[in-house]
Amino acid sequence: MSQHPIMEKLAAKLQRKDIPELSPGDTVRVQVRIKEGDKERTQAFEGTVISRSSGPTGSFTVRKMSFGTGVERIFPFNSKVIDKIEVVRSNQVRRAKLFYLRGLRGKAARLREVERPTVAAVAPATVEQ
Repeated sequence: MSQHPIMEKLAAKLQRKDIPELSPGDTVRVQVRIKEGDKERTQAFEGTVISRSSGPTGSFTVRKMSFGTGVERIFPFNSKVIDKIEVVRSNQVRRAKLFYLRGLRGKAARLREVERPTVAAVAPATVEQ
């Protein structure tokens, strides 16, 4: 299903470029802007990415354990509430959706860590004359 050309242009303009590549199994730290009254602060939400949806309005779900209770939060990729996303570690998984982690606790919920290359911004080479 294709979008109208005007809608495609609007979606491209609102698309964020500072979001790193996320995959299910990654442990991420999402810095969320919280507004309390007239003050604004950032709060970290660190957990495992258990699902990801793509498309123009894509989102990802992060799950963490807070005082023995599982907490999940869905973040749209283009949300203005997200200040910054850091990938803390990457894990090897064999599924696209990790909903089975909801029923696991403690050591049973561990995932195997894998080293993924990070994409760093490369500075342009200076030309000597």
